[in-house]
Amino acid sequence: MVNIKAFYHSCSSTISYIVFDQLGGHAIIIDSVLDFSLQSGKIWSEFADNQIAFIKDNQLTVDWILETHAHADHLSAAHYLKSQLGGQTAVSAGITNVQHTFKQIFNISDQELLANGDIFDVLLRNEQVINFGQQSVLVLATPGHTNDSLTYLVEDHAFVGDTLFMPDGGTARCDFPGGDAGTLYDSIKLIHNLAEGTKLWVCHDYQPNGRVLNYTTTVAESKRDNIHIHSKISKAEFIQLRQNRDKDLAVPKLLFPSIQVNIRGGQLPNAEKSEQAFLKIPIDQSLFC
Repeated sequence: MVNIKAFYHSCSSTISYIVFDQLGGHAIIIDSVLDFSLQSGKIWSEFADNQIAFIKDNQLTVDWILETHAHADHLSAAHYLKSQLGGQTAVSAGITNVQHTFKQIFNISDQELLANGDIFDVLLRNEQVINFGQQSVLVLATPGHTNDSLTYLVEDHAFVGDTLFMPDGGTARCDFPGGDAGTLYDSIKLIHNLAEGTKLWVCHDYQPNGRVLNYTTTVAESKRDNIHIHSKISKAEFIQLRQNRDKDLAVPKLLFPSIQVNIRGGQLPNAEKSEQAFLKIPIDQSLFC
């Protein structure tokens, strides 16, 4: 029987998971977070250190540090966790498309980052199986929010990343580069075709209407109650709904810092001659043209 420990990062409304086979056994970490202050540029590791403490207290060996996709709302702790705990970092093979897109946006040189995913240990593909201890993970490609989105299925537990939220939260936006509402619809149908008792573990909960934090539902509940993609909505209706919502959404406040770090597997850009690393913000120059 699989064991799951959830960790909630309140600043980004992110839920990260440690999944393990048994006490003293083997574990995976899904979607961990570095603490980051946009105002000061300070990065620290309190959240990740809490996960490290749990791993050590329970004498677990970390085999995998997994990302469901290159997040746009928090900085990945994958590189830091690997330096402290070992294990292999892994993400979708679709990360190469994300790297290529944002290399151009941020003018990142080939000397600093090749868009081939080699900064991660393993690039995962649809229906690939990886193992930790006595457990296996089935990798499912679920693009749409981004073109590198994955779902990880461990026994009857599906870790869906940003593809689905709790039923009262709906679904992820599709207006990032590589996003597509029709593709997201197909991916969610794939998840909804899992056994109805399958537990869905979401990566974010924004607590609509001030309700208490909740980060797990079931396939049956999601199909019945999801406010964006329940069983009675057609693909065309969902695409229209999603596109109408996306055009009015604000840019995530940590979009630019997050993407620059996350396409590097949780590492900072190379330091400059001053030995100081910098994160870039693309400027809309239309006012000056």
